[in-house]
Amino acid sequence: MYHTIVHFEIPAENVERLRKFYSQLFGWKIEKTKGMDYWLIETVPVDKQGRPKAQGVNGGMMKKQSPEHKFTYYVLVESVDEYCKKIEKLGGKVIVPKMEVSNIGWWAMAIDPEGNHFAIWEGMQK
Repeated sequence: MYHTIVHFEIPAENVERLRKFYSQLFGWKIEKTKGMDYWLIETVPVDKQGRPKAQGVNGGMMKKQSPEHKFTYYVLVESVDEYCKKIEKLGGKVIVPKMEVSNIGWWAMAIDPEGNHFAIWEGMQK
């Protein structure tokens, strides 16, 4: 497995302003999801399952949860449980423990030894 970035999230005080900025700057398609305060960002087209059809990484945007809420990238791993242990062993810190995204996969958020935020992602096998 390649441990590559598979998703990113951009927090915003003013989501509409930031949506317009990135849409106009890069031509990204940014649309609000139904039933959530979350906007999906397509930097490349997706298939019916939401998977990129071209090389690239898609992401999301949401209202900033706190002043400390940072841009986050998600790295694909085989096991969120195992990588949480590895993060701690290597001097990082898990700040949001493993959580399920219903019927899609699991994630956890961490801080590296220099204080940078990142998340790990394990997709469900279909």
